[in-house]
Amino acid sequence: MAAAIRSFAGTDRFLAELHTPNLKPGYVLAGDEAFLYQRCRAGVLRALVPDTQRDFGLHDLDLADTTIFDALDLAQTPSLMVPFQVIFVRNLKLLYARGSKKEEFAAIDAYFRRPNPQALLLFVADHLHLPADLRKMDFQDKERFDRIRQTLGEWCGLVELARVDEADAVRWLSLEAPARGVNIDADAARELVDALGADMMLIASDFEKLALYAQGKQLQVSQVPILSEGFTQIPLPSITLGDVETMVLAAKQRSLYELTDAISRRDRPQALALLHGLLNASDGAEDSAIGHLYMLARTFRQMLVILEKNVRDSRAIWSVLWQGFRMPPFAAEDLIRQARRYKSRGDLTRALRLIARADLELRSSPPDKRLVLERLILALASEPKPTPHHPHTQFAMEL
Repeated sequence: MAAAIRSFAGTDRFLAELHTPNLKPGYVLAGDEAFLYQRCRAGVLRALVPDTQRDFGLHDLDLADTTIFDALDLAQTPSLMVPFQVIFVRNLKLLYARGSKKEEFAAIDAYFRRPNPQALLLFVADHLHLPADLRKMDFQDKERFDRIRQTLGEWCGLVELARVDEADAVRWLSLEAPARGVNIDADAARELVDALGADMMLIASDFEKLALYAQGKQLQVSQVPILSEGFTQIPLPSITLGDVETMVLAAKQRSLYELTDAISRRDRPQALALLHGLLNASDGAEDSAIGHLYMLARTFRQMLVILEKNVRDSRAIWSVLWQGFRMPPFAAEDLIRQARRYKSRGDLTRALRLIARADLELRSSPPDKRLVLERLILALASEPKPTPHHPHTQFAMEL
């Protein structure tokens, strides 16, 4: 199934290589697409570390807590308890921090010249953000990726965990649905992907809930007694656009518009309380932070268009917001009212810059994602500080 999806091609090759003699002694998992990382990790464990051997055969190291020398020493030392060891090394960015790191790279070079055939090193470079189209990679990420390629790339395989293209996310849903015992309508799949910003972790989580919901609906219908003799084949339950709007969008969006309403009124205590409600209602709480940020950015962009086009009633809103960028009908009047609380286009672009900064911070693996969101909400719900006019500070991001 996954082989037919272009965005999964790199991880497909890696997972296939795990079962061949061509397995390299090390790999770099480069990118912050958590869904593809989990896919790779699960595949490695299935192929190389049986459940009964994980206490001794699986090691998760962090370069913030240990050194690369200790990681290499662990890989070099055969285990007396298990025949094979898998070692994940996180926080790879610290290996490329300030300083030449000559000794560290010399040790890496020495290990890979004579690697232990009973060990696999997996370096996790989730400080990189790889877009679906790698040609559009940020300059700084490209520089970092090139440096990894020039150093570890000499010995290790590079697995690109790039953002999944929206069309591929829709295709994944259509192919995954039969395996979960359901069908999904094309419109429903597109709406789910669009609403969650093609974030595959959020899509997979909400798809699981939708599948259970659709199966539950069909189970209720199937309780009707069968009057005729013989067997009737019951079709697979379908996930419809209405199901997506009911289960995924409506509750989240209503809470989100309440949050943006509190932000636009500068009611900081209420805004924080609503944020905590959103997080507590989400599966995985902090892991859904990026999805909440996406929806927040989308809403502020909608308000920016409303303000720029001077929209004053809900009848006009559909002519200025294009298909796929519209809010549900129940929110139209609320959003117009919220947008008109902002004095200028600059107030809304400031909000979008703050959200973009928080998104970057979230993707840099902060110790507390909830704290990042709390700081963002407090900043959004505060009056902007006046920025003195100066030619060198005119593009500064004010708080």
